[in-house]
Amino acid sequence: MEFSEGEVIELLARVFATSDPRLLLGIGDDAAVATGSAQQILTTDIAVEGVHFKSSWSAPYEIGARIAKANIADVLSMNGRCDYLLVAASVTGKETLDWIGQLAQGIADVAKEYGAIVVGGDLTKSPALQLAITAIGHTDNPITRSGAQIGDGIYLSSLTGWSAAGLEILSKGLSIDSDEAAEALTQYRNPTLDSMIDFSKAHAMADVSDSLLIQGEQIAKASEVALEIETGLIEKVEEFASLERLATETSSDIWQWILAGGEDHVLLATGQNLPGLRIGQVVTGSGISINDPMSKIKVAPVSWSHFR
Repeated sequence: MEFSEGEVIELLARVFATSDPRLLLGIGDDAAVATGSAQQILTTDIAVEGVHFKSSWSAPYEIGARIAKANIADVLSMNGRCDYLLVAASVTGKETLDWIGQLAQGIADVAKEYGAIVVGGDLTKSPALQLAITAIGHTDNPITRSGAQIGDGIYLSSLTGWSAAGLEILSKGLSIDSDEAAEALTQYRNPTLDSMIDFSKAHAMADVSDSLLIQGEQIAKASEVALEIETGLIEKVEEFASLERLATETSSDIWQWILAGGEDHVLLATGQNLPGLRIGQVVTGSGISINDPMSKIKVAPVSWSHFR
């Protein structure tokens, strides 16, 4: 190990330094002290090297940014805004101080972009690099998975599938020089969060972290309704043609990407006349179904699972 724990903490204190008045006491004490809202949102997420990311595929800055966004997306999906992040890291000791600094900068920049502050965390050594981030936000009107109503439209803030496309390019070691491939790799390494879309009137909402099918099933179960996705509506989305070109170029199944791909962190919502991309409707019944009258889907999409 080329550094001491004290050196890392000093580095992180510099990277995460802030004069934001919400933070009364930051890094350097046993715990942080910050102002809070009357109705807070709390969420946590863990990322493990080799399971959720690979250092050989992404720069340390991208890894930090990507994991921070996964947590902030959960807050956004509850119709909230993120205030604070707590970061717990297990490093292997093979990293350099510069590498850790870049990782922290990725987290710090994303926090700043979405109005949050990194207020502290923990550091230890382990055989595998692991990052756990806790996000604390606020909302006056939480939107949950359980509010979908029969007759609602189903909406996405952006088209899913880009992150899965990037993962496939990296997994197969493909070298593709196209705008679509570059976009896919960007969305895998450092996804865009749709924080500006106004889903505040949605009846139900979720962050698409696992897949459209999985999050759709979760909303259907919580709301005791059925979600019906229409392939014809998805094909009309402007981004679809670009993603389809990339699928053709890589001999891939675009519907596997769109329906079963994860980590896009777009918002899935139900409601009436919402902005975004309408892809279906809420109907009586249970579960999620795909209305595919032209038989576009040749193989049933399979979503990734930690425990399969």
